[in-house]
Amino acid sequence: MANHFTNTLHHRLPVLTSVNLSLSSISSVTSSCAFNCGPKYTEILNRGTGGYRTAKRRLVIGFGASFWAQFMSMAGNVGGKSFIASARQKGAIEQVLTNVEWPEQFPFKDEDFQRFDESPDTLFYEAPRFVTHIDDPAIAALTRYYSEVFPPINTPGVALLDMCSSWVSHFPAGYKQERVVGMGLNKKELERNPVLTEYIVQDLNVNPKLPFEDNSFDVITNVVSVDYLTKPIDVFKEMSRVLKPGGLAVISFSNRCFFTKAISIWTSTGDADHAMIVGAYFHYAGGFEPPQAVDISPNPGRSDPMYIVYSKKLATA
Repeated sequence: MANHFTNTLHHRLPVLTSVNLSLSSISSVTSSCAFNCGPKYTEILNRGTGGYRTAKRRLVIGFGASFWAQFMSMAGNVGGKSFIASARQKGAIEQVLTNVEWPEQFPFKDEDFQRFDESPDTLFYEAPRFVTHIDDPAIAALTRYYSEVFPPINTPGVALLDMCSSWVSHFPAGYKQERVVGMGLNKKELERNPVLTEYIVQDLNVNPKLPFEDNSFDVITNVVSVDYLTKPIDVFKEMSRVLKPGGLAVISFSNRCFFTKAISIWTSTGDADHAMIVGAYFHYAGGFEPPQAVDISPNPGRSDPMYIVYSKKLATA
């Protein structure tokens, strides 16, 4: 069953040998804001005319449906029927990671983690961006979620790690712990973040090794940045290592991104598939409980959607 799934998955992903994309034609926009990610926006990526560079990329229009339907079939379906999740269906995301029978091998290939812009991320993030990449209702929903799952304020010995951090972490107002570490790519942004007690500038796509001892953190967060990781399994293995047994990892995402920097498998699929992809990272990294998905979108169809995939490190890991 697992091998059949893997073969079916990749037979349905023909390679688009060349896509000409003028990065200079969109740089003025991507330097300050994020775009919606997903199949409907592939047309935007085909509008570049400068031939700035040619990138190999998988053509995966329609991939989300076959990917999701195959997984649901393996998992026993929903009510005995094939079910295609929609971001518009409140509650659909929660079903994505229910009773999944994962393939034996990680079902993605190297090209799934390619990006249109393969230049160093340190260049892309060299200038600070003191903006937010999701709208206010989505931010408020994420903050409320954090208030429900974070350890109480000023709990002795508690430490948090905010990965891919910026000038704001969206933690509850006044939230403090003795140690809150931020990791990101822009020093000026990290310096301005008021919740951090320390920070580290590091490109996880170059060096996914986390510079922390084993069992260091109670909570790890990652806000709307998992889609940029080109070595996600390495990063998630490191997350498992540095989390304390029973520690919580919270990965949040929307449908917005810098699409030239997001990985191919992300920009070519939809919200439900994104939850499955993040769930796969947890599963194949090892050391985590079965991941779960939550839809915390505050106003479906009227503001940015907001999704969570979370897991805890195994108590015996």
